[in-house]
Amino acid sequence: MPAQQKKLIFCAAGVLSFACALGTAAAIGTQLWVRGTILCTTGALLVNATGPELHKFIGEIQYGLFSGQRVRQCGLGGRPFQFSFFPDLLKVIPASIHVSVILFCTVLIVFALVGAGFFMFNAFGSPYETLHGPVGLYLWSFIACSCGCLIMILFSSEVKIHHLSEKIANFKEGTFTFKTHSEQFANSFWTILVCSLVHFLNALLIRFAGFEFPFSKSKDSETITGAADLMY
Repeated sequence: MPAQQKKLIFCAAGVLSFACALGTAAAIGTQLWVRGTILCTTGALLVNATGPELHKFIGEIQYGLFSGQRVRQCGLGGRPFQFSFFPDLLKVIPASIHVSVILFCTVLIVFALVGAGFFMFNAFGSPYETLHGPVGLYLWSFIACSCGCLIMILFSSEVKIHHLSEKIANFKEGTFTFKTHSEQFANSFWTILVCSLVHFLNALLIRFAGFEFPFSKSKDSETITGAADLMY
């Protein structure tokens, strides 16, 4: 492939990596990771609410990695409540998983920026054989993609397996009991998915530029090695 086309490919990959770093940083600070509705089961059972009456007992909830808000509905109108994970909810949520998600988000941002820098260096500079060359580009892309996948797996398990929404909804609720009525992942969660796909795409762009994968060997080198072994 001509050098000019390789520069364009590396520039495109660098821009995509930098955009992913910015997108992940923006996603961390939002409350748009999960949106859902919560049902006040205690209030609904007290009045035996069914059908349209049930809507008076369905509130809303949305949260991110650091904070969120919920609207409490128990038949007397909505009552908003702001909450923070640190330090309020640490005793309620699976703290180790939650902190791991934040940690991997940070690692994703760091390696996305590192990858963007090395992509640009390979486009406009003279690549080295190790960290600056194709091996390094595959490495940064692989680490960033892996971090994105781990973020989605850990956060999904926290929400679905550990019932995070219900634990938040029942925080400091002594009389009423809330149950998750519906929940779905919001924009920030899907941003992490897009970033993971972008880093996987970057690895394909490196291969498209004509560079072999780091641990692959050409047939010619194997033939030469085999001939050398026969000589000795």
